[in-house]
Amino acid sequence: MRSMLAATLMLASATGASGQMTTPQIPGPKPKVVQTVPVKPPALQTPSETADGMTQAERLSLQSDLAWVGQYNGAITGDVSTRMVEAIKEYQKLKGSKPTGVLNPQERAVLAETARRKQDSVGWKIVTEMTSGARLGIPGKLVPNQTTDANGSKWTSPTGTVQVLLSRRKEANPTTAKLADAEKKEPNRKVDYTVVKPDFFVLSGLQGLKKFYVRGTFKGDEVRIMTILYDQATENTVEPVVIAMSSAFNAFPTGPLAGPAPRKTVEYGTGIVVSDDGAIVTDRLVTDSCLAITIAGFGSADRLAEDKEHDLALLHIYGARGLKPLSLAGGLAKTSVDVVGIADPQSQGGAAGVSSLKGALAPVTSSDSALSPPPAVGFSGAPAIDSDGKFAGVALLKPAVLAGPATAVPASQAVMVSAETVRDFLKANAVTANGTSTDAKAAVVRVICVRK
Repeated sequence: MRSMLAATLMLASATGASGQMTTPQIPGPKPKVVQTVPVKPPALQTPSETADGMTQAERLSLQSDLAWVGQYNGAITGDVSTRMVEAIKEYQKLKGSKPTGVLNPQERAVLAETARRKQDSVGWKIVTEMTSGARLGIPGKLVPNQTTDANGSKWTSPTGTVQVLLSRRKEANPTTAKLADAEKKEPNRKVDYTVVKPDFFVLSGLQGLKKFYVRGTFKGDEVRIMTILYDQATENTVEPVVIAMSSAFNAFPTGPLAGPAPRKTVEYGTGIVVSDDGAIVTDRLVTDSCLAITIAGFGSADRLAEDKEHDLALLHIYGARGLKPLSLAGGLAKTSVDVVGIADPQSQGGAAGVSSLKGALAPVTSSDSALSPPPAVGFSGAPAIDSDGKFAGVALLKPAVLAGPATAVPASQAVMVSAETVRDFLKANAVTANGTSTDAKAAVVRVICVRK
C-alpha cells in the first residue's frame, strides 16, 4: 500500500492543475524557429507573349487561316496584335473551347485543315497577271472566266455576281492620295472605309447594288489597281476571300511566288499494299506530275486513279511477289493513332527503315480528321492504326497555302482520311482489297516520284 501511495504522489506532482502531464525539459540549446515565405507560382504567359514566341511564318499562317474561317479581318502581316488574339478567342468560342487566346496543337491543326478546305472550295491559287507581272490570289472556282488586254485582266463568275479586275496604266507623278481620290469618284460608288498609306491605299463600300473593294499602288509612273466587285448575297462566301486576296496582292513582285514550295524533283512518300496482285494506296500529291513512279524494292508503278477531293491515289505494280497486303476492315478513327511509314531518306541517313509515331486526332469532316503533330516528310500516304491494331485511315501531309506575303513558308499540317473513304475509293475503282494481315510495317512500301 505504501508503494502504491508513493507512486500516486509522484504522478500527481508531474501533472499540472488541469490534470495533464507536463513535458519534461531536455537540457541543451533551444530549436530554431524557421519562418517559411510562400513561393508565388510563375506568372502565366499572356496570349500576346505566346504569339511573340512564334516565328514570323507561324504568325502569317495563323492570321491567314483565321481570315479564311471568317474570324480575322485585319492585315495579314505576321505582327502580333490585339485583333489577332481576339480572333483566336472568337474562333475558340465558336468551337466550344475555352477562349484562352492561345491555340493548342489540336485546335491549330483543325483550324489549318478548315482553312485549307475553304481554299479548296473556292479554287484558291496564286497567279501572275500576264500584262503586268503582278501576282494575285484568285478564287478560280468563283471566277473561272478570264479576259486580258493591254490594260490588264478581268476574272468573272459565269453570272457576273463576282468580278476581279487588275488594271494598269501610266500616270505622271502619282501618289496614293491622288489615286484614292480618283477611285472615290468612280460612278455609283459610296465609300465607307478608306486607308491611305505612302505605298498603298484601300477603299471599300457599295457600288450600285454590289459591294466593292479596291487596293492600289504605284512604282514610278506605273499604277496598278485591283478591284473586287461582288453581290451582297455572296458576302458570307466572298468576304474571307477578299481579305486573302488583299494580302496576297503583290503589284510589283521581286521575290518568289507566294504559296506552297515548288514540288521536289525527287519526292518520297509511303504507300499501303492493299491487294496481293499489286494495288497500292498512297498520297495523290506525292505522285502528281511524275515522269516515273517507283516502288522501292519492286520497280516501276502505274498510277491508275485519283481522288482529288481526298487526295488519294491508286498505284499498281505488276509481277511482284511476296506482297503482304494490309487488312482494311473494321478500323475506326478514335482519339489517337499510330502512323506507320518510311521517312524521307534525308531524314534517316539514306536508310529505308519503317518506323511509327503517335498522333492525336480531331474530327474536321465526316471523312477527315486533323492529325497532330504532323508526321515526318516521307510519311505522307502512311497507314494510321487505331488502339485495337486495326486500319483507321491514311495520313496525308498538307502544306498550307499562305494567303499573305511570300517571304515565309509555313509548316505542313496533316490529316487522316478515314478507312471508310479509302475502302470506297478502292471499290469505285474495282479493286478488291484482300489483305488479311494487321502487320502494318510489313504492308508499307516507299513510293518514289521523279519529276522534271
